Amino acid sequence: MRITDVRAVQPVAANTPRDWRLSFGQILVAIDTDVGLTGYGVGGGGPAGMHVVRTVLRDLLLGRDPEPVEALWDEMYRATLPFGRKGIAIMAQSGVDLALWDLRGKAAKKPVAELLGGNVGVPIPTYVTVWDDVPAELVGKHHAYKLHAGGHGGGDLATTVVAAVERVRCAIGNECELMLDAWMKWDIDSTLRIAAAIEQFNIGWIEEPLPADDLAGYERLRDRCPIPIAGGEHEFTAAAFADLIDRQLHAVLQPDVCWCGGMTELVKIYDTANRAGLRVCPHRGAEVWGLHAIAALDTEPLAESGRPWMTWVGGQPEIAVGTIQLTDRPGFGVIIDEANLPA
Repeated sequence: MRITDVRAVQPVAANTPRDWRLSFGQILVAIDTDVGLTGYGVGGGGPAGMHVVRTVLRDLLLGRDPEPVEALWDEMYRATLPFGRKGIAIMAQSGVDLALWDLRGKAAKKPVAELLGGNVGVPIPTYVTVWDDVPAELVGKHHAYKLHAGGHGGGDLATTVVAAVERVRCAIGNECELMLDAWMKWDIDSTLRIAAAIEQFNIGWIEEPLPADDLAGYERLRDRCPIPIAGGEHEFTAAAFADLIDRQLHAVLQPDVCWCGGMTELVKIYDTANRAGLRVCPHRGAEVWGLHAIAALDTEPLAESGRPWMTWVGGQPEIAVGTIQLTDRPGFGVIIDEANLPA
């Protein structure tokens, strides 16, 4: 089997947010082969990411055997070193890597989860992110809930966040897990003040209270915060995660498989984190790309609901009564209607 083409497009649904999630948002990568199989993956970086795929990565892959995915990952990484290592180049490479894994599964006629040693027949509990309050129609529909608290403004931050946490806890009851996402908008003092006030509400984690590169700040929170700290959504490659893991900066690691380098890197992150006794809970893990890794590699499976505007990814399993389950279709099991994709 040989690669005959590497394509990238950016499908845009009507409900795609008109911010960076559009201009640098999800791209679809397709890798065609001479045996009629096409692998699909989702990366990021918008038009800039597409350019990386259509030039450097395509040039490297044309005519190659797609099977040695891990070796090809290393070659792609080295080819993008002058402008890569993190950010858009790795987001683009993530989509290519996932497409290669999709091809690997299709060639073997097995789901990716089974290639990783897992079972597609096990229901995986889900959680959903909410803002300010839990809509009535979501109560009782998920195993856990995460309150997006980073954007709270006006008045005292701690008072506002504590009030929001209390409302959500009352809405979902005491049996459901509850987490917070600060989206890199707090500092050390505010995080510690808020954590002390909300500890009584049994909070599972506080996510990204500081900027991703404030490692010294996360070290202080690791030693002083009474609530576990989560992070890694905005980190790239297993090499960068290795530092977070070695220093135990996050109790919960949240790589996004469509951004961090693809399945090849997510497998390495799981392996390193498991050996260190740290939890991995992939960002948007209910999306089919991360769900296969959770089904195969996770000791505490929990899948975050996906991006609702990615309606162009067909074959995505539905969440039902707080769980989600993979199909037995080969590869990632996605169904792409290429007739309705942009040129």
